Amino acid sequence: MNRKKILFILCLMAAIIMVASSISAAEKINTDLKQQLSQPDKESPGTKKPVKVLQDDFLKLKFGMFIHFNLATYKGVQWVPGYHDPSTFNPGAKIDTDAWADAAVSAGMKYGVLTAKHVSGFCLWDSKYTTYDVMHPDCPYQEDLVAQFIKSFKSRRLKVGLYYCWRHPGFGDNKKYKVLPPECDPATHTLDEQKKFQKAQIAELIAKYPDVFYIWNDALDPKVMAADEILAHIRDIRPQIIASANWWSWAKKGTPYLDLAVTETRHFPEGNKTPGETCWCLEQKWFWNKGFHAKDARQIVSHMIRAHSRNANFLLNVGPDRNGDIIESSIETLAEIGQLWDPNAAPDLPQ
Repeated sequence: MNRKKILFILCLMAAIIMVASSISAAEKINTDLKQQLSQPDKESPGTKKPVKVLQDDFLKLKFGMFIHFNLATYKGVQWVPGYHDPSTFNPGAKIDTDAWADAAVSAGMKYGVLTAKHVSGFCLWDSKYTTYDVMHPDCPYQEDLVAQFIKSFKSRRLKVGLYYCWRHPGFGDNKKYKVLPPECDPATHTLDEQKKFQKAQIAELIAKYPDVFYIWNDALDPKVMAADEILAHIRDIRPQIIASANWWSWAKKGTPYLDLAVTETRHFPEGNKTPGETCWCLEQKWFWNKGFHAKDARQIVSHMIRAHSRNANFLLNVGPDRNGDIIESSIETLAEIGQLWDPNAAPDLPQ
């Protein structure tokens, strides 16, 4: 065999070895990639936790701030009928949401929930589904208040949740309480169209604000949507979101429906095992009005202890005034609550 043939054979063998090595390396990369995809990092935001873990984590927070602030603040009512000029929402200057967060910290709270959309239908964020929001050309505020709220609370290491009001058939006359923005006026849109619109806004809030851990759904019950449908919708976007729902019927409040049961200004029964949240007003009603003042701090702490003893967090509401400020008596009372309440004490013991 001449030298040229030998050299050709050696080159051919080397090429075969290189190709085989490349295939082997590629197979290893593919195998490693499949393993990584099948075993996502435990800290990944897309990791799905069991609902029981989400509920347990929620109950460890114990105490939160409910913030009712929206168009109702400027209309002097709790429920705003009809549509109103966006210019009505006018705090006069940028709202000091840092002060909200500081007040929550002073009380020992661990999370906050803001009324992103209430009965008026007016939205406190720049929604792509409506112009009836804080960025409307006629609205003097021109700030994303939801984003402000989240930034302030997150900077104090507080978790953030958002309240969203659904249009329940119980609202009745669709010419009175609109609940939805004009783009989905219930007077001209079917129930199916309304449901799609609301699901779209919920998805928008979850996708737009990745720090939100909790969605507080008002007037959402089986007459609006099946629990499985809304939970699947929420967790398809963010698996680790937890959700509560406030039934329309007073007789049904506190009944399990979504992840967390909710009661308003009354307690769960003794021995309650359902993970829940008891909502209470620090002032006279949810939204601010002239002459309102804070209740007694010891009375509030007593209600909180009872809520904890019945397997529920305590979500204490404050209603900022038309300047967006929490009233002075409430600021003082929140600080007093922080002095009185021991978060490490047994919930059924007097403090």
